[in-house]
Amino acid sequence: MSYEEISEIYGSEEVYSSACKNLAGLTDIKEHCSKAGAQYDEDSGRITIAYAYMNRQYLLTLSNCQLSLTDSNGEITAMDKTLIVHYLTLAKGTPLTDRLITYKQVPGGAPYFARFSQLVVQPLLSQFGEKPEILIPAAEKLGGKKVNRGDAAITIKAFSRVPVTIVLQRGDEEFPPTASVLFDSTIPDYLPSEDIRILCEIIISKLIKYI
Repeated sequence: MSYEEISEIYGSEEVYSSACKNLAGLTDIKEHCSKAGAQYDEDSGRITIAYAYMNRQYLLTLSNCQLSLTDSNGEITAMDKTLIVHYLTLAKGTPLTDRLITYKQVPGGAPYFARFSQLVVQPLLSQFGEKPEILIPAAEKLGGKKVNRGDAAITIKAFSRVPVTIVLQRGDEEFPPTASVLFDSTIPDYLPSEDIRILCEIIISKLIKYI
């Protein structure tokens, strides 16, 4: 399946609804939610996703697949909703290792690394490569934290247990600017490779918006 086909599918309300039903059909939803850093209320059938996605708090009602922001009436795209439900469904609760890997090292990522670079790394370089310092304030609006790497680096908790680290190197007269997108080695226990790519595209688009 091509990247374009994957993106089109993830943007479908039908796919989101199917993902939500898969989550509702799990034997122990409460345990799965706990592994994802979320809370399930058995009485109401609602899941509170506290600042687990892009520094926002969400509420998911399984009976009607209704996902909403708790602090605003803002719309949530079908792609965002699908990613959130996939994360809740797949999370294994594995403790972070603080060992960073690239997309190429993610299971299933190597064959699509060139495409990942085109869709994620190149837009990052285009907007921030010459001025890496502007990455920091943009990332802070997503709850990102500055880290000590390269000329500018940040870690964003895309999900509560999925940190994404972006490192920029300014470059010089001899070498062009470079950018790296890194993940904790546990990320395969929370998201598959296609979800990771889409998640990173969303992160980069939001960072560019916040320049």
